[in-house]
Amino acid sequence: MSGHTYDHGHTLAGWVGVAVATVGGTVTGLGVISWRPGIWLGLAVTAAAVLITWAMHLAGWGKPPGLRPVAERGLRVRDRAARAGHPDCLGCALAGRRVTRVRPAPGVPAARTDSPADRTGSPADLAS
Repeated sequence: MSGHTYDHGHTLAGWVGVAVATVGGTVTGLGVISWRPGIWLGLAVTAAAVLITWAMHLAGWGKPPGLRPVAERGLRVRDRAARAGHPDCLGCALAGRRVTRVRPAPGVPAARTDSPADRTGSPADLAS
């Protein structure tokens, strides 16, 4: 997985969450066909998978939204920014770790540079 040039999002939190959810789905399926209490047990295990994945994300074993740098794409690389929270991350926001990106206020024009590309007019006017 680390040999790829793309960030596939593989994390320890993701793999553990999928494994626990698979066990929960299997137990639920067995409960449907043979053992009635298995339905509720399987649903509880599946719900636990969500909580386990969330806890591992908050502990640094997940990833922030978006792409990661190449050096941080390995499965066993811990996310050091998780303690403070990730910008625009629902899991971090639910845990009370609100981090928002700095955005300009509405109606405030962006700063402009004085370059020939910003000017309008004929080429003769731009030469001066």
